[in-house]
Amino acid sequence: MRSYLEFEKPVADLEGQIQELRALAEKGEAVDVKDEISKLEAKSAQALNDLYQKLTPWQKTLVARHPDRPHCVDYIGGLIADFTPLAGDRAFGDDQAIIAGFGRFRGTSVAVIGNEKGADTKSRLKHNFGMARPEGYRKAVRIMELADRFDVPVLSLVDTAGAFPGIEAEERGQAEAIARSTNACLALGVPNVSVIIGEGGSGGAIAIATANRVLMLEHAIYSVISPEGAASILWRDSARAQDAATNMKITAQDLIRFKVIDQIIGEPVGGAHRAPEAVITSAGNAIERAFAELAGQSPDQIRRARREKFLAIGRSL
Repeated sequence: MRSYLEFEKPVADLEGQIQELRALAEKGEAVDVKDEISKLEAKSAQALNDLYQKLTPWQKTLVARHPDRPHCVDYIGGLIADFTPLAGDRAFGDDQAIIAGFGRFRGTSVAVIGNEKGADTKSRLKHNFGMARPEGYRKAVRIMELADRFDVPVLSLVDTAGAFPGIEAEERGQAEAIARSTNACLALGVPNVSVIIGEGGSGGAIAIATANRVLMLEHAIYSVISPEGAASILWRDSARAQDAATNMKITAQDLIRFKVIDQIIGEPVGGAHRAPEAVITSAGNAIERAFAELAGQSPDQIRRARREKFLAIGRSL
């Protein structure tokens, strides 16, 4: 069963009618429903297209959080051959909110670091809903240092509401771990490319997304804080998350204008969850182009270009 978002109710009603008519046809009812199904399918497709042509920032937030949206493990499965995950930070333990390891992307060795939210209750608990603890970021640093040592480019897949805010994370140095991971990104002498595939939340995202090229899916979001968190701070009312989302400029369309990101990767009408394989392929093509643009540069050139890219954000506004 497909999950529908609240604003998709008109489409859900039409697709429900289509399913009912198909069930009648399967039962061998005398009524010919083919023409009616075709009309409803056309009407449903048009309604979906109309909705997604004018999504608000809050609606994009809901699409970015859709439970059926492809996750980090789906991109790894679709794009990375011979992926070998590495576990642990060599200091405390393994944080499965961050998946990291090495594999081959279209014939080239890459290091992969990504936030994994999980797809069902069991896996969401296992991966802590994609919210990493300090050991997750220290694992990311470990992978980046290995990649730099062996001249392997780094790909990061970002999908997190933010770093885990629990007391135990703070006790183990959450802020320091995020800062060191961000610094490790900046210090890389190999190209790094980051893709915001769902949510890019706060320092929990930037810790692995400080890259030479930052790509973003069309209906993903990227922000310093969640809309709910911003509403709680500004108005002491998380119910005003829609207002916060509208004013925070968190969509890909806003962020490319501000030069926070470098490219928008298109999604099918209805979002990535309606055609995950197509989206993963499109993301792979964009990643391949990004790495090709960075090929042949020296480590100093790579570092300098990355540094200048982030220093330039906001200067021309």
